[in-house]
Order: sequence, then C-alpha cells, then structure tokens
Amino acid sequence: MPVLPRPSRMTVATRLFSAAFALVAAGAATGLLLEVALQDGVEPFDFVRAGLILVTTAWLAWGAALALTGLAPLRRSAARDMQLPQPRTVVLVPICNEDPVATFARIAAMDRSIIAAGVTADVAILSDTRDEAAAEEERRTFVRLLEETGGHGRIFYRRREDNRGRKAGNIEDFFRRSGAAYELAVILDADSLMEGSAIRQMIARMQADTQIGLLQTLPRIVGGRSFFGRAMQFAAAFHGPVFTRGLARMQGATGPFWGHNAIVRVQAFAESCGLPELQGKPPFGGHILSHDYVEAALLARAGWKVEVDASIDGSFEEGPENLLSFAKRDRRWCQGNLQHIRLLLAPGLAPWSRFVFVLGIFSYLVSLLWFGFLVASVIAAVTAPPPDYFPEPHLLFPVFPSDRTKEMIALMIGIFGLLIMPKFAILTESVLTRRVGGFGGAMRAFWSVVTEVVLTSLIAPLMLMYQTKAVLQVLSGRDGGWPSSQRGEGQLTLVQGIRAGLWITATGAVALAVTAWLSPDLVPWLLPVCLPMLFAPVLISWSSRPLTHKLFITPDELTPAPVVRSYREIHARWSGAPQAPLPQPGLGRGAQHAAA
Repeated sequence: MPVLPRPSRMTVATRLFSAAFALVAAGAATGLLLEVALQDGVEPFDFVRAGLILVTTAWLAWGAALALTGLAPLRRSAARDMQLPQPRTVVLVPICNEDPVATFARIAAMDRSIIAAGVTADVAILSDTRDEAAAEEERRTFVRLLEETGGHGRIFYRRREDNRGRKAGNIEDFFRRSGAAYELAVILDADSLMEGSAIRQMIARMQADTQIGLLQTLPRIVGGRSFFGRAMQFAAAFHGPVFTRGLARMQGATGPFWGHNAIVRVQAFAESCGLPELQGKPPFGGHILSHDYVEAALLARAGWKVEVDASIDGSFEEGPENLLSFAKRDRRWCQGNLQHIRLLLAPGLAPWSRFVFVLGIFSYLVSLLWFGFLVASVIAAVTAPPPDYFPEPHLLFPVFPSDRTKEMIALMIGIFGLLIMPKFAILTESVLTRRVGGFGGAMRAFWSVVTEVVLTSLIAPLMLMYQTKAVLQVLSGRDGGWPSSQRGEGQLTLVQGIRAGLWITATGAVALAVTAWLSPDLVPWLLPVCLPMLFAPVLISWSSRPLTHKLFITPDELTPAPVVRSYREIHARWSGAPQAPLPQPGLGRGAQHAAA
C-alpha cells in the first residue's frame, strides 16, 4: 500500500485556523439572522436562509483565511542549483486550434532562454488540431520554428489522429509512446511562457527531493490591455502570491495542480495518473474535464508529494481580455468541477484530496446558494408578520418594522468585509515590505487595489448569474463540451454586450420589480446586486476597452522578463506586424527606484 503524504505541523495548524475562522464568521452571520427572526416570529424561510447564510459565509471566510495565512513569507531552505548530470527533461506544449505563429513564437523564445540558462531539454509540441487547413499552417510554422532555433533533433511536432481525452489524453499518449526517454516533464499551455532559469530551478527542486511527484509554479499574467484584462493581471501579480503562500501552507504535500506551468516526475505521473472515462454521457460522464485536480489527487494517493511554490520566478501565461471570454472558460471549469461529485468516494484518496474536490464543487454551487438566499430573503420579508412589541435592550439591533433591512445591512457589511479585508491586508503587507515599488508606488498601488475592488464588485453579480446558469445547465444534463480557447480576443461592441448580457438585464429588472411590489424595504439593499445586472451589456462592453497604464501597473510591465521581450520580438517579426511598444507608465520616485 502506498504511504500517503503526512501533513506537517504547520499545515495542520493552518487548516485548523482556517476552519475555526470560517466557523466563527459563519456562526456570527447565522446568529445575527436568527436573532432578528426570533423577534419577528420565526418563519420556515428563516431556517432556509439561516442554512444558506451559514454555508455561503463559511465559504467566503475560508477564502479570507487563505489570504491571512499567506501574509507571512514561507521559510524555505536555501535554494540549491541544478546538479549534473541533469535528468533528461522534456517541455510539453499541448495545442488545439491555436494561433500557430503566436504559439510557436513562444516556444522559440523559451528555447532561447532554456539554452541561455544552461539547461538541456527537448520540446514536444502535441497537436490535437482537427481542422486540416489549421494543421497545415502548424506544419509550415513548425518549419520556421526549426529554422529560427536550429532545433532539429530536440524540438518535435506530432499531431494525433485520435484526440480522445483532450489535453489529458494528449499528454497520456505522449507518456505512453515516448515517456520512457525522460525523467522530468514541464507541462505548459499554448499561452505559457517560462524562463529557462525557472525551469532550471524546478529541476533542482525535483533533484533535491525525490519524493516530489509534481511541482506547481504560480504563473503571472502578462500582455493584458483591456480594463478587464489588466485588472486580472494586476490582481494575479499583487494578490496571487499571498493567496498561493496560504494555499501552500494549507495543502502542504497534497497541493494543487492547475494543468500547466508545472514540472512532473514522468514515472510517477505515468504510473499514477491514468484517467478513466466515466460511465454515462456528459456532463457527468465521459472524459474528465478538470483533470488537473484529479491528477494531483492520484499522485498523492500513490504517495508522491504535490507542492506549489509561488517564489519560483519566471512563470507566465496570458489571461482573457473580456468578461464574456472568462465566462465561457468558467463554464467548462464549472462542468469539470461538478463532475468531481462522482469521484468523491474513489478508493484510496487522501482525505484532503476529497476535501479539495468538495471545495471545487462548492466554488460553483455557492453561486446557486447566494441566488437562493436572495430569493428566500424576499419571501421571508413578505411572509413575516409586523412586530407589535419593542425589543429587550440586549439585542444587537432595535426591532422596528425595518428589521429585515437592518439585518441585510449587517450581513452585507460582513460579506464585503470578508471579500475586501484580505485585499487591503495584502496592500498593508506590501507597503511594509516595500513590494509596492514594483506596482508604481504606494499611492498608485492603493488606487489600483480600490479600482480592482470596485470593478470586481460590479461584475460579481454578472458572474453570479453566469455561474448560476452554468450550474443549472450541468445539473439539467446539458454538456458544454470543451470550447476552443480564444486568445488575443479584442474589444467587444455594445451590440455584442447586449447579446451576451440582455438576459441578465431582464433578470435584474424583474427581480427589482417583484421586490418593490412585495417588500419595498428591501429594494435599497438589493441595488448593489441588481444595478450591475441592469447595466450588464454596458459593463461587458466597457470593461473590454483598452486601458491606459496609469493604473494596474505590475513589475512585469516595468521590467519585462527576457523571455517575454524575446517572444514579442519574434512574434512581431514572424507576423510581419510592428512590435507593440512596451508600456511606459508615469512613475513616482519610489517606482523609478524599484525599476532601476
């Protein structure tokens, strides 16, 4: 029997703290709700609301705890350099209907960086492209890649005849046919970029601890140009490392796999991570969509460590440029995570792996629960009889006819506190450690955080609707498939925004009208949810517009990594287009000093 990785004392303490924090916050919110309900006379829907607020607040508090536990830097032993002889290593780039010029230009830049770092690695481009014309373009661009890099004999291209299993099946097919030739494999996406120095550091980590089966890096988003894209880019760079440190403390040796920008031990992966095809039809049957979470669990089941390290520098990816593109990708993740319901009782899994499945499932069900809470709150306000007495003085809030709205105020303050508090705690930590220099200085970082909070607050109701719709589609048996990635998509017009968000506008209008008719006192406290819904088409279109570089500055814009510069130069030359100028934000003295 394999020996499952045992959590360290720090991991156990982090899990206990996070659980306690979540329970206390959820208990406080539920207690407040029930206290007010008891004064009015408890109605059946009050118990429904209490259950919903208990679960949803616990979910928010768990995320806040993740950030709080990541504020302190991790203590790691001194980094060791890669030892010679170097293990045979291959870089895997699965592609499917991608822009070959952009994808192969990234590979050319990475190959240049890998050689400069003194690393020896083959590159395997694994194509699942089905369109013959697109495949022919891939082959022509591959020839240009070989000419650019002199990569004959170390850069390979193969196109599968049968694309069963999609990306996971693509990698599995490579391991089955060619995996014995390699000890380590770096798994990337088509939009991934990695410095050769980062790959060298990852190899060194795998050499230093032979029990690590998978090491996940934290990819930073680069290339964002729209309001939405640059906000995501800033959040990933500013908040991402802290949340990932918290995740590393919490998960320990049973960590995450996000499907790309990671290194795996080939033998461990090949022996442990064969994925079954689930019985029945999609969405709950068929190929496993969110395969990365499952592969991490299978590695842990076989006794291998799965770790995440946000301190490895030089790992990059691109992000969606508009809300609609993000929602389409999120739809696939929703189906993949809900599919894990069938894997919760799989034999031999570590308890924490099962818990991670539960967290992933609830990350989408929670939208349905929030929607249910809003509906139940309106019904409870309508059915509750008006109070005919005055409260005892010990109560948290005086009970007047508007008790339900005061309760909503308190709950909203608590909810926004759990969402916003971690971000401003990270801002405070960044000021104290002078990390804000890479983000344009303290004041620019402050306004970037405030703007990002406002933007995410505005689009949160839209994502609530998209995720609720996605969950209902999956539960009703509708398969969303695996849509092709849309990288480099441009600005959306208002007409496109109307097509994508008119149903959200209609839902928000109906919700406000019904609430105004049944319970007018609740209307002001539903406005933060319903107003963004009313203006959904405008938000979708407006957030996709290009943004100047006065906000959301990141260190990768001030000092782009060599591999990013190299990619931009190669891509501009191959595509025949002038190279896009690098951002030149106006900087304060602190930012100028940091950039220097």
